[in-house]
Amino acid sequence: MKQEKSGGILHYAGQNFLFPFILVTSCFALWGFANDITNPMVKAFSKIFRMSVTDGTLVQVAFYGGYFCMAFPAAAFIRKYSYKAGIMLGLALYATGALLFFPARQIGLFAPFLLAYFILTCGLSFLETSCNPYILTMGSPETATRRLNMAQAFNPIGSLCGMFVAMNFIQNRLNPMTTQERATLNDAEFAALRDADLAVLIKPYLIIGIVILVMLVIFAISKLPKNGETGEKMHPLASIRRLLHIKHYREGVIAQFFYVGVQIMCWTFIIQYGTRILLQEGNYTALERFIGGLLGADMSGGMTERNAEVLSQGYNILAMIGFCTSRFICTYLMKFINPGRLLKILAIAGFIFVLGVIGFDSRMGLYCLVGVSLCMSLMFPTIYGIALDGLGDDAKFGAAGLIMAILGGSVLPPLQASIIDMGTIGGFPAVNISFILPAICFVVVMIYGQRSYNRTKV
Repeated sequence: MKQEKSGGILHYAGQNFLFPFILVTSCFALWGFANDITNPMVKAFSKIFRMSVTDGTLVQVAFYGGYFCMAFPAAAFIRKYSYKAGIMLGLALYATGALLFFPARQIGLFAPFLLAYFILTCGLSFLETSCNPYILTMGSPETATRRLNMAQAFNPIGSLCGMFVAMNFIQNRLNPMTTQERATLNDAEFAALRDADLAVLIKPYLIIGIVILVMLVIFAISKLPKNGETGEKMHPLASIRRLLHIKHYREGVIAQFFYVGVQIMCWTFIIQYGTRILLQEGNYTALERFIGGLLGADMSGGMTERNAEVLSQGYNILAMIGFCTSRFICTYLMKFINPGRLLKILAIAGFIFVLGVIGFDSRMGLYCLVGVSLCMSLMFPTIYGIALDGLGDDAKFGAAGLIMAILGGSVLPPLQASIIDMGTIGGFPAVNISFILPAICFVVVMIYGQRSYNRTKV
């Protein structure tokens, strides 16, 4: 691989991109927060509204559906105006969706929350469609994929904050009644419990909505470079036609769809998987007592459903810490290893870990599920960078296609949830069997990594 010039990956053609890089990279943490405060809400909403796991995944359908619907409108807007304008509109929609949680709580139905999530993620679609290709322009083209990996390394930091808030300020403060106990309540008791839990759930969203409004003001008063903005007349259909004839781009969109699917499945259903395993095991390990103490669980009695859920979320936090650490390591390794080849290696490792998740009916399977996150760390920005390589001004619409591929996080989790709801399949726990879907996803990513590596050798 070519190495960056002595000025570093944030210096190019006499320009220093450090400040705009830092400012734009802050958005990566902000949408990471939104993503990972939301994943545990599948379980939370299922309990609050007495729904099945499959019905609870409508949260993910609304969340990632917003990404899909708004990606191309976002690209058209950015191409007509600027990356900065796209970021600002994204922040405005993000804040609006978060603040809509208040009227949704007043209504007390599930549907208004889905609408709030949809609007919020329309904003995230604008942010990702703007920020990812913008980062690619902030330096030498030879180091673009490394630069995007560096920026994306701050995404899991936001994710960790989202998980921490979800655990400590939502899940731990919801009424501890189990799903089975809630099913026995009459309508009046259920309504009172639902309203109390929703009052707890909305507070972090209202606070992040205010934070996003502050970020919107900061962007409004900041001067950002106009890299990649040619001012040429927009011809979206011509751009799309050109993109459809570029093999590494087409395949990149497919790979991204399956990668986002595997990421959301593994991070969402670690709660269901871990809860079942821990209740089955019935005891606490030293690590779990430590995690439980940090997360405020009552460890004095036996393994309860609530403690199992808290500890499962603790394992999810460990997975995100590993994901974050691995991304920094992989970004460094890309100085020496071809991105496509490293992508393939990690996809193979992820596939092996998922086989462990399926095959082990014990804590070992849970440990394998944590290990999957180490392998996923490189994938999103690397697929993104490879797919947009050499697209020029078409990268704006190319970015939209890759953001639309986030739909994988909306399509695949409900399929996995429908398997989990079966309970058992052929005498095996359905939650274990459901991880066949992530295994298939890793195979797709592995093939893309190999094909990308082969392309660079030609």
